[in-house]
Amino acid sequence: MRVLVQRVSQARVSVDDELLGAIGAGLVLLVGCHADDDAEAVRFCAIKCANLRVFADSEGRMNRSLLDLGGEALAISQFTLYGDCRRGRRPSFVQAAAPDVAEPLYTAFVAALERSGIRVAQGRFGAHMLVEIHNDGPVTVIVESPER
Repeated sequence: MRVLVQRVSQARVSVDDELLGAIGAGLVLLVGCHADDDAEAVRFCAIKCANLRVFADSEGRMNRSLLDLGGEALAISQFTLYGDCRRGRRPSFVQAAAPDVAEPLYTAFVAALERSGIRVAQGRFGAHMLVEIHNDGPVTVIVESPER
């Protein structure tokens, strides 16, 4: 599993002009599922994202997590995170999980974050979405599950 994490002051997602979710200060989590991902990959990434210290403490150091902040998350499924651009001019997505495999993994990732006490807004799996991100910093990091 690969999660592109962006610290934001606010974010929102819509499909066909319908607002599906919006958050204030927190994290946007673009979630890509690998064809070999399993429940352990989901658990690892959810715990890592919830506890990732990318928010400033009173001294301005990145020392607080989403849980410490009481912030929100916007989780968006993003199979293109497994686009391989090393050869040719069109990305290959053969490493990305098929939709029938990826959707339950993505849903389990969101549920794991919610169980930890984080409010999670979501897009719509498989839809063409418009995501508005107010990147704060900017701070952008990648969380990946351990090698399979």
